[in-house]
Formats: sequence, structure tokens, C-alpha cells
Amino acid sequence: MFKQKVYVKRRAALKEQFQDGILLFIGNEESQILVRDTVHKFRQNANFLYYWGLNEPGLAAVIDIDNDKEILFGHDLTTEEIVWEGEQQRLHEKAELIGVRQTAEIANLKNVLLNYRKGRKAIHYLPQHHANNIIKLSELLNKNIGPVKTDYSVEFTKAVIAQRSIKTTKEVAEIEKALKISHSTQTAAMKKSRPGKYEYDIVKNMEKILLAKNSRWAYLPIFTVDGERLHNHHYGNKMAEGQLVINDSGAETADSFYSSDITRTFPISGKFNKRQKQIYEIVLQSQLKAIAAMKPGVKFWDIHLIAAKVIAKGLTKIGLMKGDVDEAVEAGAHALFFPHGLGHMLGLDVHDMEDLGEDFVGYDEKTKRSKQFGTAYLRFGKELQPGYVMTVEPGIYFIPSLIKQWEKEGKFTEFIDYERVKEYIGFGGVRIEDNILVTETGNRVLGKPIPKTIKEIESLMNK
Repeated sequence: MFKQKVYVKRRAALKEQFQDGILLFIGNEESQILVRDTVHKFRQNANFLYYWGLNEPGLAAVIDIDNDKEILFGHDLTTEEIVWEGEQQRLHEKAELIGVRQTAEIANLKNVLLNYRKGRKAIHYLPQHHANNIIKLSELLNKNIGPVKTDYSVEFTKAVIAQRSIKTTKEVAEIEKALKISHSTQTAAMKKSRPGKYEYDIVKNMEKILLAKNSRWAYLPIFTVDGERLHNHHYGNKMAEGQLVINDSGAETADSFYSSDITRTFPISGKFNKRQKQIYEIVLQSQLKAIAAMKPGVKFWDIHLIAAKVIAKGLTKIGLMKGDVDEAVEAGAHALFFPHGLGHMLGLDVHDMEDLGEDFVGYDEKTKRSKQFGTAYLRFGKELQPGYVMTVEPGIYFIPSLIKQWEKEGKFTEFIDYERVKEYIGFGGVRIEDNILVTETGNRVLGKPIPKTIKEIESLMNK
């Protein structure tokens, strides 16, 4: 949690974007596993965290633009509740931490909003991702769930995105704190991975590091020898000689909740074989060239295409693709191997602000989303600005079902040598990812460097 003035300044900047109306913020509730007393570890809604800083359930807040008033809604525990929950700060004490002068019982929020509606005041709220919050808004505003989902304030949404997109020096420092922890987990995974061990052995070891540092996962980690499965949360494979493992994982800071998102690919045996080296070097070069091109004013869409062309050129060189590289990428043939986008924003959420709408976050009037397979999954395409923090994560994968389908359909036979490609089925995949700050003149790779070259990885794994 930051100092009081940070939250006061953030809310003041937001208020300047509105002439009238009410800005309504809904905090998250605890997520139940089975019944009320068995819950997942709580994580506050990132938009609520950004402006109000309090990581606990049962909160909401209102900014009354007309009357220049801020109200924090919550609940002070009764004696009976204290028996179970223990003594806690009073609501007014929590409000003081973030520079809010007025508090109210959360049970009164519905009537407060009713009075605003009677006064014909516009109530702006953000799109909600969690079903519980959609239901909560439906009850608070006396609206059906359908309209609640669609009637969010686009003006409010765009104002929040514009403000949160530019990371301050303090925010970047928090991301780097998370990256420091991820450095420990990633390097430990390389050191501990060996033939005969199970994936869950390594994930368990990484989790021990997180607990020791009072941290938690920023997202459910991907740690798998089945690298062709892009989002694989199964850890039951016994790792074997000759396999590659993809470790896509990142820590979150315990006190400020900023995320990191790192991917490394390495050989279980500690040594890359010839084929693995070829594919790995193509991915590495695509990432390095993409990062080198990042600077203000350049569209991330174009950075994605730079990475795609490096991948297509490299695969052509080793005989898996053929023909003109530019034409192949324009047609989308490269997406057989690189079927996802190059990256996304990073901050309080690992896919920062995407609960507010991917197209609002990553696209604008000058940059429209592609409908082409592969490029359509690019989460962010618009021009970069100083203060943006982005992931850059190209990859090459050999996905049996996709290869089979495209060959059957006769897709891109002028660009793809399917007979050669089928020789790589079982290879898995390679992905390399770092977190990049866009600066005034270029960019900076955040965090302490994690081994990334073949030489660095093999050296660490064979110490």
C-alpha cells in the first residue's frame, strides 16, 4: 500500500475528467470454495486498489463530482463478529489511510444511490468481470443483470484506462519488486529441474520461495513439458531426458499487489540438443529484435509483426517454411507456429485492465483489431507511450491438431512444408518473455536479468 497522498492524487486526477455525476467503485467479495468459511485467498479488484488502496472484502466507494465529496462504504464489526474475525481497524481509520473524510455503512449504499437517481444524477460505473459484482450492481441500482452488463460508463472506463496505463516511478519500482521474486523462482526452477522429477515438484519448490517472501502467484503458473499447450495448468508429467519445459510464471507483491510475468524455456537435461537450439535461437532473436524496436509512437502491432517476420525467416532458413517471408506473414501462415499475440500490458493485474475491455485497453480509432487467426489474439496493438509496461513473449509451438487441420485443408502450402513440420510433432514449444518499460527515448527491460541465452541457461543448470 502506498502513502495517503498517492491515492488522494489519483482520485483528484480522475475527478478532473468529469463535470458532474457520481463515480461508483465496487470492491470484490470473498470467493467461496465450498461454504462461507472456506474461501480462496482474497484479492481486491484492481481498479478499487488503484484509487482506494484497501485490500479487503465488503467495501465500495463513491466520488460525488457535483459536491466534491468522497465516501468510503464498509462495515465495522459487531462484538459477535469480532469473536470470529478479531479486532480490526474501524472504517474511519481505514479511510484516514487513504485521505477520505466521510464513511458510511455498506448496508446504506443502495439508499444513497437511490437518492442520487431521484436527483437525476448520472451514476458512472465500470464494467464488471466477476458474477458476484454484476449481481451486486444489479441489486444496488435496481436493474436487471442484462442492462447492468452493457450500461457501464464508457467515459469512466476510458478515463481509468488512460490514467492507469501510465505507470509512475513508484509503480515501476513495485513491478521490479515482484520481478526480484520471480528471478528467484525462475532460477530455482532451472536448478531443480532434472529427468525423473515431476512438474509438481518444481512448482511446489517455487511456491515455497513465494511463501518465504510473503508473496503469491500473480496468475496460475504454466510449468509444463507439453509446451505446445499454451495455457497448461496441469503439473502431473514426469520430466524426461530430451524434453523442454516452459515456465511461464510470475510473482505478485504482497503489499502493493503489482505483478510480474516471466517465461523461460529450458532443457530438462541441462543441455539443448541441436534441434532445440535452432528453434530456441529463432524465438530469442525475435524477442530481442521486438524489444529493440519498442519506443514511443511505434504501434505494438508493428512490433508484433517484427517478431512474426523473424520467426518466419528463421523457420524458412531451417526448411519448415518457404517462399517470401513478408508475404507469408501478411497471409498469416506464421500463425501455425506463433498463434498468439506478442504481449499485453502489465501492472496491478497481469493482463492489466483487461477486465475493462481488451479493445478499450489495446486499441483505438487509429488501430483496429485484426480478424486474422493469430494476429486476432494480439491483446494490445496501439501506439506505445512513455510509462507503458508491456510483456514481450514470442513463441514457436508444434501443435499436432492444428498442423493436421491446416494440412488437411491445404492451407498455405506455398509457405509451409508440412512433411518437414510433422517431423517436429512432439517437440513441444518455446516461449521467452520479459517485462518492458517504455521510456521517453526507447525502453528498459525491467528486473534483474534472468538467464536467457543458451549459454547462460546451460551454465546455470550445470553448476
